[in-house]
Amino acid sequence: MKKVLSVPVLGTAAVFLSLVSIFIGVKSLSVFDLGSLDDSQFNILLSSRIPRTISLLIAGSSLAVCGLTMQQLTQNRFVSPTTAGTMDWAKLGVVISIIFFSKSSLLLQLTVSSVFVIFGSLFFVYLLRVIRFKDEIFIPLVGLMLGQVVSAISTFLGVQFQILQSVNSWLEGNFSIITSHRYEILFLVLPCLLVTYLYAHQFTIAGLGEDFSKNLGLNYQAVINLGLIIVSIMTAVIVTIIGRLPFLGLIVPNMISNIKGDNMKKSLTLTSLLGAVIVLSCDILGRLLIFPHEISIGLTMGIVGSSFFLYFLLKGRKSW
Repeated sequence: MKKVLSVPVLGTAAVFLSLVSIFIGVKSLSVFDLGSLDDSQFNILLSSRIPRTISLLIAGSSLAVCGLTMQQLTQNRFVSPTTAGTMDWAKLGVVISIIFFSKSSLLLQLTVSSVFVIFGSLFFVYLLRVIRFKDEIFIPLVGLMLGQVVSAISTFLGVQFQILQSVNSWLEGNFSIITSHRYEILFLVLPCLLVTYLYAHQFTIAGLGEDFSKNLGLNYQAVINLGLIIVSIMTAVIVTIIGRLPFLGLIVPNMISNIKGDNMKKSLTLTSLLGAVIVLSCDILGRLLIFPHEISIGLTMGIVGSSFFLYFLLKGRKSW
C-alpha cells in the first residue's frame, strides 16, 4: 500500500488518466490525430475535453483536501463535507440563489451558496463544542442528521417554488456539462488550496486540541475559523459548478493518514493526488459502462464512497 500511495505512482496515474479522459467521448479523437485535427475535433478538444479534465483534477484534489482539513480540525476521522452536512448547506444556498437571484450572475449565486456553507460549517463545530460525545462515531451521525434537516428544508422550498427538478439535476454531480467559459470559475479554488498548504502546520497543531494549541501560542479559534472558511468556499465552488461528489473527502484522507500519520503537511500532496485519481477513475468508468451514454459521477462516487463508509464503520482503521 505504501508503494502504491506514493507521489511518483499517483502522479503518473493522474497524468495517464488525464490523457485517457481527454480522448474518451462520442466524437472520435485519438492521440495520433493531434497533428492533423480538423476544426470540429479542435473545437471539441478546447471547449469540452480539456476543460472537463482540468475540472476533474481540481474537484478531486479540492474535496479530498477539504476532507483532510475537516478531519484535522474536528479531530475525527469520520468527518467530511458529506458526513458533516456541508454539501447539504451548499444545496440550500443553491436553492436560495435560484429563488431570489435566478437572473443574477453565477458568481453572485456562488457567493450566496458560500455564505450558507460557511454558516453551516461554523454551526456544526459549535454543536461539537456544546455537545460532548464519548464515542467519535456520533459526531458524523450528528452531521448526517443535521444535513438531512437542511436537505429537507431545501426540498420543501424546491417544491413550493417548483424548482426541485432543476436543483436536483444541477447538484447531481455531472462533468458532462463542463465546457469552456464555465469551468474557469473553478480556479477560485486554487488560492484556497495554496492557503491550506501554507497553514498546514497550524492546522496540525489545532488538531491536537485547544489547550495544547494555546500553550504553543497558537490562536486556536482563528485557525479553526480560517480552516472552516477555506473548506466552505472550496465545497461551495465545487457543488455549485459541478454538483455533489459524495464521500470523496472521507475515503482519501483516511487512506493517506493511515500511511503518513496526522502531520497534515506531509499528507497534503498525496491527498490531493489520490483525490484527483479517484475522481478521474470514477468519471472514466461512468463514461465507459454504457457507452456512448454516460452515468453521472455523483452515482459512481456515491456507490464507491458509501461502500467504503460502511466498511470503515464495521472494521475501523485497523483493517487497513
